[in-house]
Amino acid sequence: MVRSTPDAQGRPIRLQRIGEQVRHALAEIIARGDLRDDVIGRAIISVSEVRVTPDLRQATVFIKASNGDDEAVVKALAQHRGWLRGEVAKRLATKYTPDLGFRRDESYDAGARIDAVLRRPEIARDLPAEKPTARAWKSLADSVEDEAD
Repeated sequence: MVRSTPDAQGRPIRLQRIGEQVRHALAEIIARGDLRDDVIGRAIISVSEVRVTPDLRQATVFIKASNGDDEAVVKALAQHRGWLRGEVAKRLATKYTPDLGFRRDESYDAGARIDAVLRRPEIARDLPAEKPTARAWKSLADSVEDEAD
């Protein structure tokens, strides 16, 4: 059995590729307005990530709604999960189409918290005037997450 090569986070590239295919299919379906639902129609919905289980049977879809009513959008999408799965199956070339589960994407909130901390005067004065490197941003993000816990 051939194993998939893991990426930097340790996730197999094959699972990421399939997750991206599902993400693109869902984003296209939602953006085209194929799904007739008032809650979904009132918001611009971003499908930010899809995580697929190793057996390809389950997929967790992370979404963010433009109107801030993420929970209502998650519930509306969950009500239409069967139809959405069928539409995704038409667009994928895989043996199985994963069952879809929807969750609110909280990474935007985490980014906003990090940005707020970096803008605090006592932090901003310690930041270098030039653009920090990726390593410096990661270090700052890690310290903010530790502070939030």
